Amino acid sequence: MTRVAIVVLNWNGIEDTISCLEALSKQNFDDFVMVAVENGSTDTSVREFKLLERKYGHKLKTLYNQTNLGFDGGVNTGIRWALKHDFDYIALLNNDAIPDRDWLSHLVKAAVANKSGITTGLLLHEDGKTIDSTGDYYSSWGMPFPRGRDIKTGQAPESGFVFGASGGASLYSVPLLRDVGIFDEAFFAYYEDVDISFRAQLAGYRVFYEKKAIAYHKQGATSGKMPGFTVYQTFKNIPLLYAKNVPFRLLLPIGLRLFVLYWLIFGNAVRKGAGWPALKGWLASVWYFWTSSLWQRFVIQRRKSVRTAYISSLIWHDLPPEQTGLRKLRKAISGK
Repeated sequence: MTRVAIVVLNWNGIEDTISCLEALSKQNFDDFVMVAVENGSTDTSVREFKLLERKYGHKLKTLYNQTNLGFDGGVNTGIRWALKHDFDYIALLNNDAIPDRDWLSHLVKAAVANKSGITTGLLLHEDGKTIDSTGDYYSSWGMPFPRGRDIKTGQAPESGFVFGASGGASLYSVPLLRDVGIFDEAFFAYYEDVDISFRAQLAGYRVFYEKKAIAYHKQGATSGKMPGFTVYQTFKNIPLLYAKNVPFRLLLPIGLRLFVLYWLIFGNAVRKGAGWPALKGWLASVWYFWTSSLWQRFVIQRRKSVRTAYISSLIWHDLPPEQTGLRKLRKAISGK
């Protein structure tokens, strides 16, 4: 019997969390436990969780953090608990996401059938008309982006192996987490899912996208409460992702492109009045590079078990689709 722990993180979003847990409780799967992590909320979340514990009984385990540890620290609280309690898989689901009844069963079936270390599904926007994510890409410009975002649901790609999985609605095998480690808490939020997918690929694990595993996501429900948060985290985490994971032979070609793109995006942030959080993010990236990411790189690259050519085959060899400005500039310069 396959046992699954589903980790749901809550921070000042108890109404979304209640809806998420209600949908999870109706999953068409035999053996799972919902692991809710209360991440230092200042609203009525703690009181509400006491009621939810009585409602769901043994199907809900609630863990309480005294302060907000970010997405990474928060989900790691749930992951560490699950790793101690003999589960086969650990799923992550954003509290502002609603899964179909068969979401978990499709993820587990796909994981077993394809021997994937990480399995992700078709994550749609809240109205179900367009796609939020069918996994993640890492581009040759050093910038990750969600696969398939904003295309119509009817155009969703077929199931298959992908570079990375969205941390908002994915399934992780326990052997993978014990091997490559859990989420890097230096990231706090954003791109930590690309980081763990990159580490998994380097260590020889594969990531599979299952089209039938559908969930609906209310995008930005948490980060929208914190002005400048996304800008700061982006400018902090993009360099860390590159520094830790890009293989030696790809460091220079990706690094040169990333340098150009990073500072162009920085200039755009300044133009839009977000220069200060962007600058703080860059300074934080320098700090974390010297205090944690550099030594992590040595460990990750030493354990690399696949050829660099394989990693290159998984990378998106172009600008990310949303970089329309730089795409126009490149066309003007090259004439192509």
